[in-house]
Amino acid sequence: MTHLHFYFHEIYTAGPNGTAAAVASPPAGASGSAFGFGYVGVVDDMLREGADPASRLIGRAQGLTAGASLSEGAITTLLNFVFTGGPYNGSTLAMFGRAVLGSVMERPIVGGTGAFRMARGYTQSRMVKSADPENLLVLEYDAYVLH
Repeated sequence: MTHLHFYFHEIYTAGPNGTAAAVASPPAGASGSAFGFGYVGVVDDMLREGADPASRLIGRAQGLTAGASLSEGAITTLLNFVFTGGPYNGSTLAMFGRAVLGSVMERPIVGGTGAFRMARGYTQSRMVKSADPENLLVLEYDAYVLH
């Protein structure tokens, strides 16, 4: 069992520094937020040692998000955590599951590569105060991995 602790940083401002992009918007008249049912997006977010945007980069979170609930702001996420620094450099973890921002989000780890080959486990994540809440989403992650 390995316990990993890191921070996910997503820049959702449009432009050259953004790390998230909408691929499909919800259908006209759909209820909920801009990330409601029918929304599809891609991300290439930063994994850092701390909540500070200047903290050391240890990897990327690359994958897909989709608004998959008609009744609440829940998204389905398919993310690969690609570690590019530290002891797990070159290894990945694959996470797939449901998330509702504003709550503690628990999602399963369904695989991995390198040091995490044959990985199984789960993550718990929660929003933390962002240095720039208009442009930056920061999530604190704890990952528990059997490999």
